Amino acid sequence: MKTDIEIAQETTMKPIVEIAQKAGLTADDIEFYGKYKAKIPFSSMEKVKDNPEGKLVLVTSINPTPAGEGKSTVTVGLADAFNRQGKNVMVALREPSLGPVMGIKGGATGGGYAQVVPMEEINLHFTGDIHAITAANNAIAAFIDNSLQQGNPLNIDPRRISWKRVVDLNDRALRHVTVGLGGPLNGVPREDGFDITVASEIMAVLCLATSLTDLKERIARIVVASTYDREPVTVADLGVAGAIAMLLKEAIKPNLVQTLEGTPTLIHGGPFANIAHGCNSILATRTALKLADIVITEAGFGADLGGEKFLDIKTRQLGKTPDAIVVVATIRALKMHGGLDKKELTTEDVPALERGFANLERHIKNMKTYGRPVVVAVNQFADDTETEVAKLTEMTTELGVEVSLTQVFAKGGEGGLDLADKVSEAIEGPAQDFHYLYELDKSTEEKIEAVVTKIYGGAKVNYSPKARRQLQEIEKNGWSELPVCLAKTQYSFSDNPSLLAAPSGFEVTVRDLIPKLGAGFIVALTGDVMTMPGLPKAPAALRMDIDEKGLISGLF
Repeated sequence: MKTDIEIAQETTMKPIVEIAQKAGLTADDIEFYGKYKAKIPFSSMEKVKDNPEGKLVLVTSINPTPAGEGKSTVTVGLADAFNRQGKNVMVALREPSLGPVMGIKGGATGGGYAQVVPMEEINLHFTGDIHAITAANNAIAAFIDNSLQQGNPLNIDPRRISWKRVVDLNDRALRHVTVGLGGPLNGVPREDGFDITVASEIMAVLCLATSLTDLKERIARIVVASTYDREPVTVADLGVAGAIAMLLKEAIKPNLVQTLEGTPTLIHGGPFANIAHGCNSILATRTALKLADIVITEAGFGADLGGEKFLDIKTRQLGKTPDAIVVVATIRALKMHGGLDKKELTTEDVPALERGFANLERHIKNMKTYGRPVVVAVNQFADDTETEVAKLTEMTTELGVEVSLTQVFAKGGEGGLDLADKVSEAIEGPAQDFHYLYELDKSTEEKIEAVVTKIYGGAKVNYSPKARRQLQEIEKNGWSELPVCLAKTQYSFSDNPSLLAAPSGFEVTVRDLIPKLGAGFIVALTGDVMTMPGLPKAPAALRMDIDEKGLISGLF
C-alpha cells in the first residue's frame, strides 16, 4: 500500500472556499491562508452563535502501544462515513507538534485513506499557531528576567520562578539550563529549563479561551513565580497580559481544512494529553457544533488521559458533554497488552488477546460511568484472524456495548459506514444524566485520588515532600476548587509504563503540583513523565527529505 504522504499528494483538494461553503460559510466568512487553508475570524463565529447545536462524538482509545491504535484515523474515517451518508458533519482535531513529527510518534492528521489535508503543511508549521504560542510563552520569560535585571520591583525569588521557556521540538539537552551568565549586562544568573511548546500553559489557555477578552484575562492570571515572601507573582503583575494576548490574536482563530473526502475539518490547538489536557480548542469545537449536525472530535492518548481530561476539564468550559463516546482498539495492540512482543503480533494468539482485553474492558467501564453510550471501534489490520475478530467481538458485546469493525485506513469513509450507523443509534438514543468523576468543591487530594482509584485502578496516592507543601499552598491561596490534570505515562493505567493491560493495587506518586490558573486546573506530575521529551535513537527525521521541486518524502 502507498504511504500516507503518497496518498495525500495524489489527492485533488477542493479550494478551501468550497469547503467553507459546505460548512455554511461564505468567502467573506473566512481568512485565506493559501488555496487550501483558512482561519475563521471572530466575526464569523459571532454570526453563527445562535445556530442550533449539533451532536458531539468523542473518540478516545485504549492505552497506546508501539503496534498503533489509529485514533485520529478512525476519527477522520468516521466523519467521512457520515459525509458519505449525506450527514452535515465536521471534524475538530488538535494540530500536530514538530516534536513527535520529527521524533517517533508521527503526525496528527490520520492515515491511509482517512486523512486530513494538506497533510505536509498541517504537520510542518501549518498556519504558525504553535510558533505564536512559543513566542508568547518566551516573551513572558524575557519579561520575568528583565524584571530581575531592572531592580526586581516585584520581589521575585529567582529560585522560585516556575515559568519555563519552550521550543516545539524534542530537545532533552534543554531540560535544565542556566541563564544570565556573562556578567551584569547579561542578566541575573539562575537555573532555568525548557518544556515542549505543547506543554506550555499558553497552549492550554488558547485552547480553553472563549474570546479575546477571556484569553487576556486568563493570561493575566497565570502564575509565573513566587516572591521571597512566598506570594504568587502573575503575568498581571508583570503588566504584559495585553501584549501577550496581542501576540496570539491570529493564533486564537480556528483553522479550516478538509479530509481526503472533502469533509470540513477544524484543526486548532495541540496540548499533549500525557503532560497537558490533550484536547483541541473550545472555539473550534464550539464553532463546529454551530455549523454541523454532528461533530467528531478526539482526545489525546488513551481514555485514562485525554478522555478523562476532555470529560472532567474541557466539557466544564465548553458547556457541552458528548452525546456518545467511541473507544478505539486494535487486536494487535491488545495482544501487546497481553504480553506479546511487537515481532509476534502477526501470529494468531487468542490467549494473549484475552489477557490484553482487560485494558479495553477497563476503558469501556470507565467511559460508561460518565453516563454516555459507548461504541467500540476495532481498527482492523490485514493480519487480524477471523478467530481473533470473533473473540474480541464476543468479549466486547458481553459488556453491553456495540462493536464495529472498521477499515477506514484502507477504504476511507466506506470502511466506517457500519461504525457511523452504530454511532448514529447511540447519539439518537434516550438521553442520560452526565456524571463527572468528581465535584469541584472536593479538595485537590480527593480529586487526584478519584482519578487514580476510579479511572486508573490504583490503590493509593503518595506525595513527595515538595508536593505536600504545594498542597498546603494550593489550599492557602484558594485554588483547591480547580479540576486536576494528571501528567503521567500514556502507556499504562499506572505511572509505570511497563505495567500493561489493567494493573490494580498499585500506588501512584505525585512529585510536583503546578497551579495553572490561566488554564484553570492544577497539574499533578507523576512518575517519570517529562514535559520536554527526548528524541529516539533513530528519529523519524532520518527518513524525511525534500527534492528540488519542493516535493516532500518520508513524512509518514
